[in-house]
Amino acid sequence: MDFGDALRALKQGARVARAGWNGKGMWLKLAPGSVIGARDAKCGHATAHRAEELEHPEGEIEVLPHIDMRAADGTIVVGWLASQTDMLADDWRIVGDTVQPDAFAAPFDSARTA
Repeated sequence: MDFGDALRALKQGARVARAGWNGKGMWLKLAPGSVIGARDAKCGHATAHRAEELEHPEGEIEVLPHIDMRAADGTIVVGWLASQTDMLADDWRIVGDTVQPDAFAAPFDSARTA
């Protein structure tokens, strides 16, 4: 399947990978958007944002939907970006279980960003 098919599968909850990737166990997953309390921010840009929000400790940080990658070493790369080679490849496939949403993911309220 091509990248467009892979993107559609991601949006339906599937994990996808390229047959041409060298590392075993690598895949992509769409992380849904969520809202976290400012006090719960633990890393990266969210931590800096948390420092601003702590004047209002009840503040919230909106995390937008994004694509994450499980790397060959088992780590998760947050905010994976496709290369041109990835976008033009026809070796995409669905991996793992059948299409299903993450059990731990909060639903994203698209009305909040409208």
